[in-house]
Amino acid sequence: MKRLVLALAAAAGQAAAADLTRAVVVAPSSFAGPEKKAVAMLVEEVEKRSGVRWPVISAPPSGGAQAAIVLERTGSGPGEGYRIGIEQRTVTVSGNDARGVLFGVGHLLRSLRMRPGGVTVPDYLKASTAPKYGLRGHQLGYRPKTNSYDGWSLAMWEQYIRDLAVFGANAVELIPPRSDDAAWSPHFPLPPMEMMVAMSRVLDDYGLDVWIWYPAMDKDYSDPKTVEFALGEWEEVFRKLPRIDAVFVPGGDPGHTQPKHLMALLEKQTRSLRRHHPKAQMWLSPQSFSQEWMEEFYSILRDQKPAWLAGVVFGPQNRVSLAQLRKDVPAQYPIRHYPDITHSRQAQYPAPDWDPAYAVTEAREVINPRPLGQARIFRLLQPLTMGFLTYSEGCNDDVNKVIWSALGWNPEADVGEVLRDYSRYFIGDRYADNFAQGLLALERNWQSSLLTNTGVFLTLEQFQAMERSASPQELLNWRFQQALYRAYYDAYNGSRLLYENWAEATAMNRLEGAGRNGSLAAMTEAESILDRATQAGQADSRRARVFELAEALYQSIRMQLSVEKYKAIAVGRGANLDTVDMPLNNRPWLKQRFAELRQMPEEKERLDGIRQILRWADPGPGGFYDDLGNPARQPHLVRGPGFEADPAFLESSLVSFSYQPTLPATWRTFAESLNDAPLKMRYTHLDPAAQYKVRVVYSVETPRPKVRLEAGESIEIHPFIERPNPPRPLDFDIPAKATAGGELNLSWRREPGLGGNGRGCQVAEVWLIKK
Repeated sequence: MKRLVLALAAAAGQAAAADLTRAVVVAPSSFAGPEKKAVAMLVEEVEKRSGVRWPVISAPPSGGAQAAIVLERTGSGPGEGYRIGIEQRTVTVSGNDARGVLFGVGHLLRSLRMRPGGVTVPDYLKASTAPKYGLRGHQLGYRPKTNSYDGWSLAMWEQYIRDLAVFGANAVELIPPRSDDAAWSPHFPLPPMEMMVAMSRVLDDYGLDVWIWYPAMDKDYSDPKTVEFALGEWEEVFRKLPRIDAVFVPGGDPGHTQPKHLMALLEKQTRSLRRHHPKAQMWLSPQSFSQEWMEEFYSILRDQKPAWLAGVVFGPQNRVSLAQLRKDVPAQYPIRHYPDITHSRQAQYPAPDWDPAYAVTEAREVINPRPLGQARIFRLLQPLTMGFLTYSEGCNDDVNKVIWSALGWNPEADVGEVLRDYSRYFIGDRYADNFAQGLLALERNWQSSLLTNTGVFLTLEQFQAMERSASPQELLNWRFQQALYRAYYDAYNGSRLLYENWAEATAMNRLEGAGRNGSLAAMTEAESILDRATQAGQADSRRARVFELAEALYQSIRMQLSVEKYKAIAVGRGANLDTVDMPLNNRPWLKQRFAELRQMPEEKERLDGIRQILRWADPGPGGFYDDLGNPARQPHLVRGPGFEADPAFLESSLVSFSYQPTLPATWRTFAESLNDAPLKMRYTHLDPAAQYKVRVVYSVETPRPKVRLEAGESIEIHPFIERPNPPRPLDFDIPAKATAGGELNLSWRREPGLGGNGRGCQVAEVWLIKK
């Protein structure tokens, strides 16, 4: 009986759909502008996915015999809101306003089941909704620095803008022709100013807001001539663009202007802006400000209450938390979020505890679906803001954009359902759940040590199963190609890391026999074992597929995954095809060290050098060792709240990376703290009668800020010093009073009050040695 009930339920589920294959679209002849774009979007997107072209008529068909999609604007209800309902064979989408029609159509498109020759919709589809946040957008910068955008034609831009609108985005942030980029890209189909004007016009056609990210990069805005030049340059952009709703000026990165001069400039720029766009707003971020400049900025807001300033932006390189900024900024100024969703390291919200194998190969601008992580960031921080425009430098963050757009509409939306909508709409109905689960699996690939994360290989198997069943058209889908690229790349990394770790362990075993077999023979054999890794990698079929998919992505969406092959602007700008074979072990450093040891004339010296390699991490009797760049080997590090409570790591220690192949692998990763927060270690159960010293290796990723080390509350171990470059171990005695209670607390700090990116307090290795 139970089996029969299940069968009937399944049959009912299959039948519970309205057939819209031969439907008509009913749209009033009074529709104009964004509403007409909504009609076109509905008809064209359905045709692309099903081959079915719905006729558009201005009045409902008589008799109700024919299926229909009725679009209407009610003129009442919350802005951008809509209602959707199904009665018999008629689907009605009622928008409260023009945008409501557009977003209602987007909801319907996400819900349709489309296949070649057929379109259905679940007959339970019903909605009455309006967005939680009034600003839901993304920065789309047509500039050379991005890893794909600079190759997009206007038609590609309109398609992407349309895709974002389907998931509820209502704004796009453009970038002017002059920023911190090169003036030209070999990929540009149009000159930058011409494309900016065209994109503004497309956004206006859809009724979406146009923002401009406009950095103030000139050297000295206290100089009247510089101000005059800037006013003329910016006004030329303001004059040419058909639509501008707001301008956002970052306080830094790029730009570095004292607040009083910057805000005096922007007051003038606001008057210029409103000559051409009377309702446009001016926004400013205190990005990269030092503590002194932050205080000056707050003072201007409190004392002068500038009426020309619409609000404040919280983005990367802000030295205070969003909660603190909201507390310190007068309530009359709303705060807009500018979250970095595009970078995976050296970022506002980095991937936590990222495996070094990923960090040195896939690097900063890799294809990076992080749906659950992005949802955590959104839900933790977004309530303090009026909305967001995300920071993006390419379509590598496409999934993250959709997550932010969907949660901006409904913060309680289920992430799994959002991903199923994404997969159904962009990949195909038959992949709705499988592809969604695959995106979650790609996020899990990054969440533990790659050496032990066998799920990486299962993720690839899941995507390979979809790949085998995909049609030729589906294989040409750039979103499908992106996920495949990541799955193959991750698995190739995993297999290489396993092999290279085995090779290094085997090589070390050969070095252990140097006393018996001779140092020169031991090093030759060890080096031969290490070099086998390059041959094994080149023969891996997964590597070959990565290269095939890189070519496919350049053809489909202009992703520039290689400097040589696809003219990416730099290896660090998403060109991770060029880093696919980066050594994942100590091979480059060991080969260099072997070369140095071979130059030593005495066997005893060579054996001593080999012994130093083999006993590198040994702190001696009663001592302790921490590899602070490895989450599995940092037992004394005080980590703080961590990603779940502190995704920007403003109060937590963070594992970061600086890849220099000829340094030991333990020096390429390090723990760091940001801004004025200390980096802390804590030792317990020490010998209170013993004398200790600490040996430290500092990273050199950002060598300028000095660091200070103290024990306890105020015992100075060393004053502010410059970190050695190249790095080397430094030894410091620990005063006996610091360990007299059997406990030792160490704290590192960088010079206080600095602006910029906040980095500089970076420690790679620490030995606590009992003397």
